[in-house]
This record gives sequence, structure tokens and C-alpha cells, in this order.
Amino acid sequence: MAGGTFVTQNKVRPGVYINMNSAPQALGTAGDRGVVSLALPLSWGQEKQILTVQAGDEFQTLLGYDLTSPELLLVREALKRAQTLLLYRLNVGVKATATHSGLTVTAAHSGARGNSLSVVIRPSLDQTGKFEVLTLLEGAEVDRQIGAKAADLQANDWVSFGGTADLVASAGVPLAGGTDGTVTNADHTDYLAKLELQRFNTVALVSTDSTLKGVYAAFIQRLRETEGQKVQAVLENYPNADYEGVISVKNGVILSDGETLTAAEATAWVAGATAGAALNESLTYRAYDGAIDTSIRYTHSQIEAALLNGEFVFTAANGQAVVEQDINSLTSFSPEKARPFSKNRVIRVLDGIANDLKRIFESFYVGRVNNNDDGRSLLRNECITYLESLQGAAAIQNFNSQTDFSIRQGSSADSVYMELNIQPVDSVEKIYLKVTVV
Repeated sequence: MAGGTFVTQNKVRPGVYINMNSAPQALGTAGDRGVVSLALPLSWGQEKQILTVQAGDEFQTLLGYDLTSPELLLVREALKRAQTLLLYRLNVGVKATATHSGLTVTAAHSGARGNSLSVVIRPSLDQTGKFEVLTLLEGAEVDRQIGAKAADLQANDWVSFGGTADLVASAGVPLAGGTDGTVTNADHTDYLAKLELQRFNTVALVSTDSTLKGVYAAFIQRLRETEGQKVQAVLENYPNADYEGVISVKNGVILSDGETLTAAEATAWVAGATAGAALNESLTYRAYDGAIDTSIRYTHSQIEAALLNGEFVFTAANGQAVVEQDINSLTSFSPEKARPFSKNRVIRVLDGIANDLKRIFESFYVGRVNNNDDGRSLLRNECITYLESLQGAAAIQNFNSQTDFSIRQGSSADSVYMELNIQPVDSVEKIYLKVTVV
């Protein structure tokens, strides 16, 4: 007897034909946030490449220093609230080197950190005629191997070896000549070209260069308006961007260890915190992690003026530096972009919907589902399930699937047209209390 599956009821042979399918259900969910990107000049690490790092990674091998080191201050600030950092080393310098009796040693990366490396060569206690070769970073061992000739040695995370001569003992061969190099605006342009190919939520520019601010703002606007990537940039003192995709940080903070961060340096935390904030979360009055004060204090009238000018301001409160209001630089309101578009919580919801639906459609529907009533019904159910999950998370409110969402075939046989009405939930920011004495 025949068997198998069927598409239409047109089988010739007698048999049992069974289709096994899952019940219709949502394929996509709200995407994770928490990806921030920084481009920095560094003294160690892969040059001109985007590295994906998280707080628990081995930073000493990747970047030459422990995450608690002053040299990685901005990396640490970005990761205080972000889950993932896309880090790009802007500069290319000179690699530190050393030679000893026919053996050449070269640092794995360019930069001044290579000058903290040295190599010790000592007779092996276990293998006669061979030597232990230790690679040291500031006197601490980071690699050990055994060989008789230079050619026996393998490159490690810190140095590579060259030469063919027999090894000769040495109490220490220090590397020298490593330099960091300089950074130009063209290096930032190269970085943005690579970043465009990544998935991220925010990017910070740790610079006061007005030309670069304009480049970053234009980059974000193009991604948002042309490429469909709903992302934000965090820039220092750039309210004239007047755009929901740009957050303008006005002042910096003072950390508990006494370190003072400028507004440009504080962009790293703001970008990380913005990336890490959930769709139903506002940063208004959230404390800057580890900060005890602002680096510049403003009066009440100055703070009001800054907020009206679309500036992200830190204020001092109860021994902390807090975000006065979680806003972006948009101030030119219009019927198309009313005042709520200046709130970053609202933008996170709108951007999340745009990014998530784009991802869901591309992953599960485009080119895979028929453009007929049944196919559009699947698409409609997917969207409604997603939006109802946002409503359940208090990201949106008052959503009615019958009146706030519609779908129909578009102007061509392969297109679909949808309309959606949503009301993002904002946070309580102003409380007015009337007290009557009786």
C-alpha cells in the first residue's frame, strides 16, 4: 500500500497519505538589545577590525590590559550596562621587537604595550640541551615553551619568533620600539563602513571633533532612513543634530575613584546604557554606575534650557550623578514627528518594532509565504502576536488587533501593504500633587 504526504487530493494509488504540521504559531519574538559599538585608539589588539567582546572575556589577551586598568576605562564604562561591545581599534602603529643571538622576537600587535614584553631563555631542567622560553608581560609569565633552536618556537598570543640559530640563555630580552601611531578622521570613516555590516543598537563617538560629529550623525541618519537599521549615535554636545537618532551628551561625571570623565568620555556609558535599556525602560533619573557627582553642575534654569535644546544632561542627586531626562536631540517637532519622538524610551519601542518585524519578515516570510489570503493571514497573526507581547510587557498600550492593524495585497502581486497604529508607553517623569488643608 502506498503512503507519504500530499499537497492536493490527487493520489492514484490506494494508501494512507498523512501531512504532519505544527499548529500555526508565532515564529519571531522581540529581539535582544544591548549591543553598543566604540572606536578607540588602543595600545594593543587587532588593528582595523571589529572585535565582539563582553564583560567576562579575557581582556588582557585581547587588549593588553585587564578590564580594571585605566587604559580600558571607556571599554569598562560601555560595558557597565551593555551586554556586548563591538570594539574597533582605530590606530595602527609599530610593533615592538627584540633580537638576541640570532633570535628575533616581534610583538603580535603594534602599540606601546608591546614595550612591556620581554623574553627569558633558560636551560630546561627536564630536557637536556633544550631551553625554556618564557614570554613575560610586565614580569608576569604569559607563555612558556621548550626548544633548542629559534625555529622550534611557535608564535603565541603575544609574540612571534624568527631565526634559525641555536638558542642562547638570557635573563631577559626586553622588546622595544612599539608605538601606537596616530588616528585620522579617515580611520573613523573606515570604521563606520565596517560597522554598517554589523547588528548593533548604539554607537558612541568619544571625540569633540565637530567634523566627525557630522559624519557620525549623517551615518546614523542614512542607516535609519535608507537602510532600515534603526540605531542611534551618542555624541558630545551636538544638539544641532535635531534628530531622534542622535543623543547629545552635555556634561560628564566624577567617578567614585576620583576619575573625572568629560562629556565626550561619558558618551561611552550613555551609549551602553541606551543599548542595554529594554523597550519598556527609561533612563530618566537612572544613576550613572559608579559616579558620585557631575563634572559640571548646572543651575535649574540652565538644566531647563538644556532639556528644551534636546540635550542629555547629568545632574547631581543624593551623592550620585543621574540622568535628568532620557531624551535625544530632536526639538523641531511636526505632525509627522511630535514631541514623543524626543523620548528615547518611545524611540526604543518604535525602533524595536521596526527592527524586529524586519528581522521576522526576512527570516520567515519573504520568499516563503504565498501572497494570498492564507499567507497574509499568517503574516497578520505573526504581527498581532508580536505586538500583543509588547503590550504585555508595557512597551505599548491600548492596542486593538481589530482596529489598529490592517493588511492587504500591495500594488503588485508580490507586495503586501500593512498599516499599524500603536501607542508607546512612556515613564512617569512628572508628578503633580495637590494638597488641601481642611
